[in-house]
Amino acid sequence: MPKKIEPVPPPATKGERTRAAIVDAALKLFHKHGYDGTTMREIANAAGVSLGNAYYYFESKEHLIQAFYERTHLEHLVACERVLAREKKLEGRLRGVLLAKIDTAEPYHRISGILFKTAADPKSPLNPFSPASEPVRREATDLMRRVVEESSNKIPTDLREKLPELLWLYEMSVILFWIHDESKGRARTRKLIERTVEMLAKLVMVAGLPLMKPLRSSALSLVDELKHDALPPGG
Repeated sequence: MPKKIEPVPPPATKGERTRAAIVDAALKLFHKHGYDGTTMREIANAAGVSLGNAYYYFESKEHLIQAFYERTHLEHLVACERVLAREKKLEGRLRGVLLAKIDTAEPYHRISGILFKTAADPKSPLNPFSPASEPVRREATDLMRRVVEESSNKIPTDLREKLPELLWLYEMSVILFWIHDESKGRARTRKLIERTVEMLAKLVMVAGLPLMKPLRSSALSLVDELKHDALPPGG
């Protein structure tokens, strides 16, 4: 069952409160009318601000969603602190971080499904792999880096360097499964996390064996090649 989530401190300044009110209004309207069916003017009216004020804080609906991504990431970070302080093994740390992710994201399950229709477009700025999503993507990868580097597991240097990004990709696959999961309490997603985290931890252990170094090097090299091929010219 979902655990109680530590609250994120409320916005401190008037500007932060206005930003939060605009995001809240947008999420409610997206839930009711869909992303494409909602205008910035409607969002401004619902938030009780002028259209110009709404554009002052957010240049577009896409910027609003990026702020939503930042909010959910911050909530996730707060929930992870206790897990990372308690768990020392990679398996326990990764399991706790992923369960915290779906617990903190649960209030946004419906809106996440609505936004997925747009975010799934490779050319959409809402896509988690887009340049616009890079700040949150980098911070989420840094969280996985902390999961790995502060664990008590002995992990080869080459794998340790690449593992955080690979674990972030794994997290994205879990979130995609969660978006489509309609089971009570997201039981199917929880089962997926339990089973796959255990397998991943064992795979990392096996990959660290001296005998596996040639295969490990080949696999990590392929990851680098694919990542390079995906970069835009000059990127």
